[in-house]
Amino acid sequence: MRLAVVGCGAVGRSVAELAGDYGHEVVAVADSRGAAVDEDGLAVADALAEKDETGVVGGADPADALAADYDALVEATPTTLGDAEPGFSHVRTALERDRHAVLANKGPVAERFRELAALEADSGGSVRFEATVGGAIPIVSTVEDCGPAHVTAARGVLNGTANFILSRMAAEGLDYEHVLAEAQDLGVAEADPTFDVDGTDAALKCVILANVLSFGAVDDPADADDFALADAEVEGIRNVPGSALELAAEDGRTVRLVGEATREGVRVGPRLVPENGTLAVTGTQNIVQIETSHAGRLNVSGRGAGGPETASAVLADVGRLQ
Repeated sequence: MRLAVVGCGAVGRSVAELAGDYGHEVVAVADSRGAAVDEDGLAVADALAEKDETGVVGGADPADALAADYDALVEATPTTLGDAEPGFSHVRTALERDRHAVLANKGPVAERFRELAALEADSGGSVRFEATVGGAIPIVSTVEDCGPAHVTAARGVLNGTANFILSRMAAEGLDYEHVLAEAQDLGVAEADPTFDVDGTDAALKCVILANVLSFGAVDDPADADDFALADAEVEGIRNVPGSALELAAEDGRTVRLVGEATREGVRVGPRLVPENGTLAVTGTQNIVQIETSHAGRLNVSGRGAGGPETASAVLADVGRLQ
């Protein structure tokens, strides 16, 4: 497939770099200030080298990438809340041109799912968004393969930063501020970790799963409930004391930031889990338990973030569109 990649952060760069390994051709790459477009096939390495040297991926207007002759748009701009712009408009442009859209950006599917579904229904293109939930882990596709109507819930550990902090606190008996500083030094946590430690990132992922369950269980989308971040019950990990982890360990348990998505809603917060149980993954690992009507509980785990890891989910989606 011919790809236009919008967003030139870790994920967008990795998609552009790895596309050829998956049998696809990049014809455009854009960042917020410029674009490189070549409908005969873009020299990706040259475009990314220019980005490194000048801070801009190319001299064309970013809008030129959206207007290029591509089969699928990869939307990898940063997640924004509320109106989910500019990502939502980028996807709308692709669908209105009867092109496919593959998202790594959580915003459009977490905040404007019903609008996105309506645009897709009127388009010759499709929307895929595996990479928005759990990085490399095939969570959305597993739910789809099971049949969303036959999945009752999805729950799990969906933020690597929060999980690193909690597992280090438990293993070393350290307090939150100490481990947060360590995580920032290691590059596991952002300088401003709010999105991760307050549970927002995990909540967005669970909102997306709740929408998949809701819309996938009805014949008429009008009968589905759509969810947004404002509908989720969210508590982060800032107020988890080291003493709580010590007490939990005495009882053979530990604490993890666990999110749960059902057709009724979304909840995210610190939960006690068995110390040697499935949800007690360590470090930056993610895991999701999918509860099904007929197949029991399915556990899917792996790397929930990272440029190449998330790009692999994007490119798997591109493959599903062929």
